[in-house]
Amino acid sequence: MSNIRLFFNESLYINLKSKLDKTQSHYIHKVMRIKEGQNFSLFNQSGEFEAKVENIIRGIVEFSVEKKLRSADNPTEIWLAFTPIKLNYLNLMIQKATELGVTRFMPLLSDRTVVRNINEKRIKKIIVEASEQSNRLNLPALDKLKNLEEFLKENIDITILFGDLNTKNKKIDIKRDKPLCILIGPEGDFSIKEREIISKMKNIIPINVNKNILRSETAAIAMISIISYTLLS
Repeated sequence: MSNIRLFFNESLYINLKSKLDKTQSHYIHKVMRIKEGQNFSLFNQSGEFEAKVENIIRGIVEFSVEKKLRSADNPTEIWLAFTPIKLNYLNLMIQKATELGVTRFMPLLSDRTVVRNINEKRIKKIIVEASEQSNRLNLPALDKLKNLEEFLKENIDITILFGDLNTKNKKIDIKRDKPLCILIGPEGDFSIKEREIISKMKNIIPINVNKNILRSETAAIAMISIISYTLLS
């Protein structure tokens, strides 16, 4: 079987006969040069399956699912709450966070947020591509943009790790049966008012992951990496 691995947005099961969309068909036929009779893999929340190219008609790949390769996993919920940053850095953060196992992205607006909107279509495309590359099955969810105070009120029962250079705390207590949320501030940090609100929240744990001042995307990747490593230990 080839190493081609694609996300399929419909239910997958053995003996399914279906078609790839125009973009995916072009990719595996014109870019990867796959031919009729060759196999590739498809995945989603149903699991991962081996599929065979049955026909290529007018550039569209028709396939049949032959066998199941593995079942969907049940990963520990790792959420990333972040304020939008400049496009290239945001793309990098979404890509690496997906590869590292984040299960939910939660974009926020704060007092000092410079970028006030996100391109959901673009972010979802990056999520799919990173999931295909990193061998994961479940795609991370992407929430709608909301303000910081609304986010804090809605998640008062969730443990939130707040990357904070001002704290001396370097310990992370992870409960694998409950979601864990990472909160990353904007490029100019949270305002004094916002920091006061955060400091009074009992479910928020400040943590210092590096002695240096980190960019938002670097801080996110560092914290996710530490949590992922801890979960594997």
